[in-house]
Amino acid sequence: MRKLAIGTALSGALALTGLVAPAASAAESTGLVFTDVTVNSGKAIVVGTTATVKVPVTYTLTRPADLTIDYENTFAGVMLYRGTLDSMENEIEPESAPSCTTTATTDTTVTEACTETLNIDPRDYLYEAADAGTWKAGGFYCHLDQDTDASDEHISFDYGFEAWGGLGTARIQRAAKLTVNASPEPVKKGRTITVTGTLTRANWATGTYSGYTSQSVTLQFKAKGADTYSTVKTVTSGTGGALKTTTKATKDGSYRYVFAGTSTTAAKSATGDYVDVK
Repeated sequence: MRKLAIGTALSGALALTGLVAPAASAAESTGLVFTDVTVNSGKAIVVGTTATVKVPVTYTLTRPADLTIDYENTFAGVMLYRGTLDSMENEIEPESAPSCTTTATTDTTVTEACTETLNIDPRDYLYEAADAGTWKAGGFYCHLDQDTDASDEHISFDYGFEAWGGLGTARIQRAAKLTVNASPEPVKKGRTITVTGTLTRANWATGTYSGYTSQSVTLQFKAKGADTYSTVKTVTSGTGGALKTTTKATKDGSYRYVFAGTSTTAAKSATGDYVDVK
């Protein structure tokens, strides 16, 4: 789903790249130069199953002084993609114009500092497990000339598209959820406490959270009045992401599970569960 004109224009241009690729080398470049591209301040982008994540992108754009980019019929910006420029497996493009400020000019060029936002709605852009991982940043320019007035029994669409890769990378991770329950509570000192929980992560194919199995999760304890948690032991998640272990009750305090994260799934800490030791 594309919400604004810039997305509509870019999507149409991207769709045509496969058709026009053999002739692309003959096209004259507009001469745009994208530098200093930073996505999400260099941090991983963590996405769940429903909420749209707003991702800031900053970059420097140098364009020919006689090239007008009006974001009505001509567009430029930074996109994320998987695969290669000529065969994108997935792509995320801006849905609105960037905010650009001129920082330098010459007789032939204009340099601008630009900020844009990628609105990543997992229901629109993320579809499969392969979407979790490293994406590439690419600059693009496209123009759209169209006549949609069919009153004269004629319509026309003319797309032009350029893309530049190798501008950086960004990591998109699945959001994780982690629960904990320590019981019984209250408990007598020296008795056994059973600590259960569940580790799940966003499944973009189904739009739900699914159990994350065979993952190392740390059980931690914070005594009443203390400021920090200390590690008790490491537990491996089982079927459906289930966690279960036991420990001895020694003093009042809170237990929690902590997942350090993986390359595809974000780190997560459960909210501590307090146990009163008698």
